Amino acid sequence: MNRFPSTLLTALPLTAVLVAPVVADACTSMLVTKGATTDGSTFITYAADAHELYGELYYTPARRHAAGAMRDVVEWDSGKFLGRIKQPASTYSVVGNMNEHQLSISESTFTGRKELEGPSGLIDYGSLIYIALERAKTAREAIQVMTDLVAEYGYASTGETFSIADPKEAWLLEMIGKGEGQKGAVWVARKLPDGYISAHANQSRIRQFPLNDSATTLYAPDVITFARAKGWYTGADKDFSFADTYHPLDFGGQRFSEARVWSIFRRAAPSLQLGVEYADGADTTKRLPLWVKPDKKVSVQDAMALMRDHYEGTPLDMSKDVGAGPYAVPYRWRPMTWDVDGKSYVHERAISTQQTGFSFVAQMRSSLPDAIGGVLWFGVDDTFTTVYTPMYAGIRQVPKNFAQGVASRGDFSWDSSFWVFNWVSNQAYGRWSDMIVDVQKAQGDLEGQFLADQANVESVAQVLYKRTPEQARQYLTEYSMQQGDKVHARWRKLGEQMLVKYIDGNVRDATGKVGHPRYPDAWYRRIAADNGKMLESHEKPEPKPAAAPAQPVPPAPPAAPVQPAAPKPTVAPAP
Repeated sequence: MNRFPSTLLTALPLTAVLVAPVVADACTSMLVTKGATTDGSTFITYAADAHELYGELYYTPARRHAAGAMRDVVEWDSGKFLGRIKQPASTYSVVGNMNEHQLSISESTFTGRKELEGPSGLIDYGSLIYIALERAKTAREAIQVMTDLVAEYGYASTGETFSIADPKEAWLLEMIGKGEGQKGAVWVARKLPDGYISAHANQSRIRQFPLNDSATTLYAPDVITFARAKGWYTGADKDFSFADTYHPLDFGGQRFSEARVWSIFRRAAPSLQLGVEYADGADTTKRLPLWVKPDKKVSVQDAMALMRDHYEGTPLDMSKDVGAGPYAVPYRWRPMTWDVDGKSYVHERAISTQQTGFSFVAQMRSSLPDAIGGVLWFGVDDTFTTVYTPMYAGIRQVPKNFAQGVASRGDFSWDSSFWVFNWVSNQAYGRWSDMIVDVQKAQGDLEGQFLADQANVESVAQVLYKRTPEQARQYLTEYSMQQGDKVHARWRKLGEQMLVKYIDGNVRDATGKVGHPRYPDAWYRRIAADNGKMLESHEKPEPKPAAAPAQPVPPAPPAAPVQPAAPKPTVAPAP
């Protein structure tokens, strides 16, 4: 992704602010077809994860371009200027990763074979996303734009999986460059069958695919012959597997990447009984399907929940071992792999992670005009602690606290929602089991209100749209900006309240009284087991006062004599 997708004029200088973070090997995405949702939407979800990523909401207005106009291509991961490409006569407006036609695109990097790194080209994977959003109306058109661009200008990245969806269709596109000095890429795209969901997380997932079904499958003409020329594949064309050829699955790919897909699938389709053997890396022959049919249809709220996960309730649950500390913190600081006493170990890589810059749930609906039907539910920082705030496809401006340029990863600002949300989540990491209750209460209040208000907001927008589409866009712009302001203010207040409530290890109750709750007994036992001999108290307990001698019990008084009951009157029978 180009961190500055609105950088279109070649006259703009490249400065330090254009340097963007590395996101490779760090993202999670899910696709949901319209037949699998409660309201006939399609969904794409995305968590953009990198330890140097600053979360902000990109906005590029629609533009008309003069003949001969050029567009700068700046690599998102490094900020390196790659070159310039020709502009079309006009481009569409883009809010985050959704354009004005509701087309949405996300990604995860799988890197792939070492031999294919360093290809020769001008278009990196991030720029490819935003250029496609500026130029395409539908998912199928976006695939055409993206593959044409890398064919014409060359591809500048390693292996990538793209989620691409519009209000009617959802597609997976996997692409990898051809190696050092070679232009172009090999790729394959699969359309999800209606009623199904899919996901990807830094591991190539498309294996065998139909060779003669252009309605559901598209691919580069040399996707198989290129592999044959390299000596990587010798079987029949019909048995060719893109993933097994260009990114074979290993322990890390299963444990750190496919495990996140497994966690989405196991929760969406528990009836499939996909056990932890699909995720723990012990047997890489255990392969997840490319897509699954969920047991029940997925709502917007369900999609948000599926992006909030630490493997709770599974053998990979990050809150259960000693690394979670006394407050069951489901996070581990990096590195993810580590050695001690001659043995190698791993920390889990869950969907919810501390290094998320931004995430979203893209909702696309064919039943409404594009400006109203497309909603980018946008959040910054950790998916578990963020608030997904509605940003409509037709808006003309984004909330100032989400906007580009307010702050950066190295420049704190109270005006930045990224920094305010990080302030709150980093407090919560210290006392998770207690503080997350406060966070989820505020999160639920805000998201619940947005969802409850959605039908009414869109009803008003439709009335305005019938007058003029621009009135609806202005109304939705004002609404989206107000909600962004509301979320920012509420989260800053939450951080202040949490600091007061939990300062110095104390906990204030609802009346403001300070208490000193004990650690859980299980944690005390671990402390005692580790260093109990040194910590054991040698203070002698105070002797208890001697019990007073027992006093003789006086005999009970004699019981009063029982009086005979009076005879009951006889009732004469009725005549």
